Amino acid sequence: MIQEEGPGWRLARDFSRDGFPFLIGGDSWAVELTEMEVKGLQALLVELDHQHTLICDQLMEEEAITLELEQQEWWGCLDGTRDHWGLRVVLQGKGMQSRGLEGAWPAPAAQAFLAALRTVWD
Repeated sequence: MIQEEGPGWRLARDFSRDGFPFLIGGDSWAVELTEMEVKGLQALLVELDHQHTLICDQLMEEEAITLELEQQEWWGCLDGTRDHWGLRVVLQGKGMQSRGLEGAWPAPAAQAFLAALRTVWD
């Protein structure tokens, strides 16, 4: 079992749990996810971070930016400045047996959560 957390975020992985081995959370919310859901979330957030990195040098220090991306069943938004940004995500449940969720991490919890998600997945 791997469990990491910090101010405003939580991440846990426990493959002994059938069905929902991952847990993600923020300040006053948490949700268990399947392995496929976490793979999709990780891909989405890494791509948002990559897009932010590509344009970061073009932003003035206090200039705000909002990046939105939709991949598979996930929608995500990176919102902030070049140095401080938060994340919002939505799992868009489609079909009779699917579920949905909404969550957010403000800065600097968003950066810490993304770093932990990369570490847990690698």
